[in-house]
Amino acid sequence: MTLHVLERLAATNPDSEIWWDSSPLVYPGWKADFLKGAPAGKREIWTDQLTRLFDADAAQDGVMGFRGVTTNPPLSLQAIQADPDFWMAEIRRIAAERSTRDVETVYWALYLEIVRRGARMIAPVYEKSGGKYGFLSGQVDPRLVSNGRRMLEQGLELAALGPNVMVKIPGSEAGYQVIEELTARGISTNNTTSFTVAQYIACMNAVSRGRKRARAAGINLARWRSVITHMSARLGNVGDLKAQADARGIALSPEDVLHGELAVMKRAYHLGKRQGHPSKMLQCSMRVVDPGPDHAASSWHIAKLAGGDFVYTCPPGYIAQLMQVEDRLPPFDPAAIDEEAPSDVLDRLMRIPYFRQAYEPDGMKPEEFSQFGAFVATAAEFAGATRKTVDFVARAVEQSERRAA
Repeated sequence: MTLHVLERLAATNPDSEIWWDSSPLVYPGWKADFLKGAPAGKREIWTDQLTRLFDADAAQDGVMGFRGVTTNPPLSLQAIQADPDFWMAEIRRIAAERSTRDVETVYWALYLEIVRRGARMIAPVYEKSGGKYGFLSGQVDPRLVSNGRRMLEQGLELAALGPNVMVKIPGSEAGYQVIEELTARGISTNNTTSFTVAQYIACMNAVSRGRKRARAAGINLARWRSVITHMSARLGNVGDLKAQADARGIALSPEDVLHGELAVMKRAYHLGKRQGHPSKMLQCSMRVVDPGPDHAASSWHIAKLAGGDFVYTCPPGYIAQLMQVEDRLPPFDPAAIDEEAPSDVLDRLMRIPYFRQAYEPDGMKPEEFSQFGAFVATAAEFAGATRKTVDFVARAVEQSERRAA
């Protein structure tokens, strides 16, 4: 058996986990499309690898290579776009059952249905593992990052869909208040739109307060989980790092940026380990660097974390990139997690206010989290995808009204 790149990564620490970063509803179609372009000598091997990672029939028996699933508004939009006729019909059904033409109401009901179907697909994995694996993350509306009351309402609706639904909450000041409240009720959470050590500390503190309240209320936390997402490449590429470096005449190579992204993740990881905190760090927004067929390829976002017990959530495109360069990737070093960024690189990065905000434990106050460059850009992207989904719902409702006229 030839191990997949991600299986080799997971082998560097028995507690590490590989997750699928998209709805499980789209996996069969993506797998089939990807394998159409597989080289003849790879097709059988790749088919076996992708089947081990996820097979809908095997998942119903509680067997899945992926340990969990993450979704967000752009990824849910992909699920709709993969089968628009089916979801158009679902929208009309939802509108009729609820006797409403309110597009936002129908949209949220549709999103809940997407999450419910995905969670149901992998629920046997959750049961077979005793609640350790088989979670699916459903995200509250990203347009609500400062509205704690509405995020809590939506979080409770998501959690009610099934015991294996983990609620994704943004790393805003209001978001951490919601994480505390959900934790106090024994509900598993995924802290998203998070980039900085200060946010990760705020999340750990919120989780600790929530767990204390849960225990005091006699709530069973045996099947509760918390993950804290580090959006690596977004930290270095969609925020203010490069602009602030240029403004100060500081030259940063692509490797310097990667070192910075990883330094933030490692600082939070080791801090949590020293505290024995139950939250687990989740790495997402990874990239592959491929200089060409005659050169070694790399993905530092996973290679430099090898040996740690992280969750790595991987979207379809990233998995495809890894497989296409698998023969040119160096082997994983289980000691990589303990490597530090070169001191000269860290010195340069620390001259940039944006990086200091991300790296220092006291780099930001909670009220500043939602003003951080990477947060602003990512939240805007997620909100844009949500608006596109809402418009898809609006068109379906309009079509239904025209048919009825």
